[in-house]
Amino acid sequence: MKRTILYSFILFLLPLGLLAQPKPPAIEFRGVWIATVDNIDWPLKGMTNVDSQKTEYVRQLDMHRQNGMNAVIVQVRPAADAFYPSPFEPWSQWLTGKQGRAPSPFYDPLQFMIEEAHKRGMEFHAWCNPYRANFNIDYSSIAPDHITRTHPEWFLTYGEAKYFDPANKKAQEFVVNVIRDIVKRYDIDAIHMDDYFYPYRIPGKQFPDEAAYRRSSSNLSKPDWRRSNVDSIIRMISVAIKKIKPWCKFGISPFSVWRNKNVDRDGSDTRSGVSNYDDLFANIVLWMQKRWIDYVAPQLYLEIGHDKIAYEKILEWWSKHSYGRHIYIGHGIYRAYEKNKAWKNPEELPNQIKLLRQYSTVQGSIYFSSNSFNNNPNGWNDSLQNNYYRSPALIPRMEWLPEK
Repeated sequence: MKRTILYSFILFLLPLGLLAQPKPPAIEFRGVWIATVDNIDWPLKGMTNVDSQKTEYVRQLDMHRQNGMNAVIVQVRPAADAFYPSPFEPWSQWLTGKQGRAPSPFYDPLQFMIEEAHKRGMEFHAWCNPYRANFNIDYSSIAPDHITRTHPEWFLTYGEAKYFDPANKKAQEFVVNVIRDIVKRYDIDAIHMDDYFYPYRIPGKQFPDEAAYRRSSSNLSKPDWRRSNVDSIIRMISVAIKKIKPWCKFGISPFSVWRNKNVDRDGSDTRSGVSNYDDLFANIVLWMQKRWIDYVAPQLYLEIGHDKIAYEKILEWWSKHSYGRHIYIGHGIYRAYEKNKAWKNPEELPNQIKLLRQYSTVQGSIYFSSNSFNNNPNGWNDSLQNNYYRSPALIPRMEWLPEK
């Protein structure tokens, strides 16, 4: 009898406990990256069957919608190739197994992916890599009409990859034309770029642009010249997007640290060995100040209390450097599968969400990456569905953009 009363009391309290939890925001960006390079998320490696590709994409969308997401950021141009019929670049090897080979039976994956996302009330952000042209020079499939073959003078080899020379004006215009084509032909909600501008440094190797720097006869220092090159293409892309569709957003997902405080008093309280400004030559703060971009999604992939780039410290820094633009925090949920004590803690992600919601200048989250949710890491799918994203949220409005 006592046990029955106790159970009844517990069951009575459970709903009250749920009701006591803070209600999730009614307006919040909740996105997921779907990476196609090297078949990280979609399509699965070796999955060249069209029906299987469609089924798998829909499965992932439905999983994310059930988790409360309202946007997907899908990589449609991973390495100067295309997940759509492009007049500029060949079909991606990660779609059909061989670069330049069209899907059979034919379909337009980008059109399909946009329509399926919109059916579910989700925004579709077309994720493009600006400079990577050959993912791996030793084994990548490269079509005869790939731009690295038709204009080899536009490219620089660094490590195992080929990159567009960021200083080459013709290469810049080519990339802008690729983006212009996507915006013009497809009903996307945003163009999105990640952290690969000048490539991450390779120990013992110098990026081979000394000849280009000398030819430029620039009065700028080499680091400032590099930053100027990246500034130019970001501004050009921004102008191109807004000229075609003023309502289409432009977002960047940079490495977590702009600059460390020990080299710049305006930098963050971090001790990172890499920074956007000094190593990737991406002056993300300038782009926000100039309003060339609409949102930033810094990749805060380390945990709360990390000894060099603590989540809570870098979150606070970004919250103070929005310049009126939106901030969506990038969460590294893939780390739940690594041998890392902090990321085995089921409270790590919930605590990150609770922290970012304390800042009015932070409008939401993006998760890397899609397939990391497949096995419900640390029960986080359940946490999102039953608590943090238990009620739907509208995408935050960007007041400076016109209605679609």
